[in-house]
Amino acid sequence: MKNEYYKYRVCDEILLKKLRTSGAVLITGPKWCGKTWTALNVSNSVLYMQDTDKRESYMKLAQTMPSMLLRGDKPRLIDEWQTAPVLWDTIRYAVDKDPQKGQFILTGSVVVDDEETEHTGTGRISRLKMRPMSLFESGESNGTVSLKSLFDGCVDIESISNLTIEDLAYAICRGGWPATLNMDKNDALDVVFDYYDAVTERDASSVDKSKKDPDRMRSIMRSLARNISTMTTDRTIMNDVKANDISLTDKTLEIYLRALRKLFVIEDIKAWQPSLRSKTGIRTSDKRQFVDPSIAVAALGISPDAIIEDFKYFGFLFESLCTRDLRVYSETMRGSIRHYHDNSNLEADLIITLSDGRWAAIEVKLGSREIEEGAENLKKIAANIDTNKFPPPSFLMVLTGGEFAYRRNDGVFVVPIGCLRD
Repeated sequence: MKNEYYKYRVCDEILLKKLRTSGAVLITGPKWCGKTWTALNVSNSVLYMQDTDKRESYMKLAQTMPSMLLRGDKPRLIDEWQTAPVLWDTIRYAVDKDPQKGQFILTGSVVVDDEETEHTGTGRISRLKMRPMSLFESGESNGTVSLKSLFDGCVDIESISNLTIEDLAYAICRGGWPATLNMDKNDALDVVFDYYDAVTERDASSVDKSKKDPDRMRSIMRSLARNISTMTTDRTIMNDVKANDISLTDKTLEIYLRALRKLFVIEDIKAWQPSLRSKTGIRTSDKRQFVDPSIAVAALGISPDAIIEDFKYFGFLFESLCTRDLRVYSETMRGSIRHYHDNSNLEADLIITLSDGRWAAIEVKLGSREIEEGAENLKKIAANIDTNKFPPPSFLMVLTGGEFAYRRNDGVFVVPIGCLRD
């Protein structure tokens, strides 16, 4: 079911590999990030569970004979499968009966709790997490510096980014939503506001069948937006929201935050805890992040011009953009993103850890004036790692909004986000 308008996604090869090694693949991620298009690109039949003309009959069939819904050419796509959770166990059973690989692809925009299915699907259903498009996928990064090549020891990275500060501000506000790429630039900026309205007005309540007040959800998301890329605690969020909502309780805040996590709207960054030479304590708080920086922009109702005027906040949003892209790029190496902050206030904005034990430390600096400070921080962190218990870094990198990619004399890489790819 090839689509001539389909744009390359970093996860395409990951999906094909999973289809070669598993009976079924589950693709999760926020609405509108491109899950269905990516799955359709390799599917031979499809079942749209949210088709309004057929949904009622599909649901009745799911209750009586769900295996009927699986009939079709393989790989068969079951889009938004969580509408009928029984399909999970039906697919797991079908894969048990037939050892053929690549039979089904499931897509889902909501995390389904384990109690809604009888089995986890381990060994039968592989998982793939998608996010909004990176700058390389949207065609804005020239892709001249490969993250994988840096891990593999490449040192020759001389290149130039064509992205200006204005381009980056626009990319942050538009976000990585595939539907925006062929739109007029002004129209594209409105898409994320529609997404934000859908989350606050409908999706947050439907995710767990618990009614949520849209105004309260907006207040919580605004507070998260103001504190993006920081280690702000739930207590701070609570105090911020209670300025206009005195009835909010700790339990209610957690219910609302859990709904945002289940919808893949927020994706905080866990702390990295390596073995150190010193006795310095490591802070373990999560760093606040949305799955895409444009969601923060929508929550605050700001524009690219407004971002440029507030350069400090621009820096936090730029870090969020870099976090999104590095999460996308590191997936090809089974990587995950962490952050480091110790009690002496030494920090690395982002740490990439790979499943084979390799790691890299990254400081995100929007402006070129901060490159030196970022490089010094990274070298101090690397020097404090106990290499008797932990491997040295594969590389240190200052990720910038600037123009030039190069390797400094001290070995630290300086890379514009407009040059990076997987």
